[in-house]
Amino acid sequence: MPDMNVAHSASSDIEHDTTIVILPLGAWEQHGPHLPLATDTLIIDAVIAEAINAGFPMSDKFLLAPTLSITASDEHQGFPGTLSSGTQALTDSVVAICRSASWARSICIVNGHGGNADALRKIASALDHEKISYSIWSLPSYGGSDMHAGHTETSLMLYLNPSLVKAALLESGATGNPTDLIDAMRAGGVSAVAPNGIIGDATTATSAHGKEVLDLYVGSLRSHLSGLVRQ
Repeated sequence: MPDMNVAHSASSDIEHDTTIVILPLGAWEQHGPHLPLATDTLIIDAVIAEAINAGFPMSDKFLLAPTLSITASDEHQGFPGTLSSGTQALTDSVVAICRSASWARSICIVNGHGGNADALRKIASALDHEKISYSIWSLPSYGGSDMHAGHTETSLMLYLNPSLVKAALLESGATGNPTDLIDAMRAGGVSAVAPNGIIGDATTATSAHGKEVLDLYVGSLRSHLSGLVRQ
């Protein structure tokens, strides 16, 4: 049975013909004045850990790879602390990693950062061309969600690790039509839309809502992973 802790796994532990590799993508970027730079990474790691915990009967079919925590965050340029690989470097890196996992049954890219969307489209095109078995899952949206460091992510962090949330610095940021906000960010970056780095309203966040969102994410990922095993 594969060891879910990659640091403890040996090659001989892996049933290569049945193993599905999980490759998590996080981010390392500003999340307003109140959330840590690693917010996307912390959230996606928590979602995966909960989805494939001991209560998931198919957990032995998966091998968890280390999270890529510096990904495509160019839209956050200028905010202190942000690091970005850029879209093309991320694309090339993930395709190479998937190519190197030829010993596995498949690889599942689990994405926790919306800024990776362009890279994921390029990754999918390349993997399809090379006939590499893969799937991609990203955090699902829901009614009332917002995009960045607002109600959704702040609620999640209040539930997962409230000590990392600077409660005295909670603010509202840019709000409005999501399509318009995305277009504006593509043109001028996050700073052109929200000088405080928040897309949404962090002041309305609650731990209870964070649990609801985590449960939604975990259920969605479990459903995706279950479907992969049954294919």
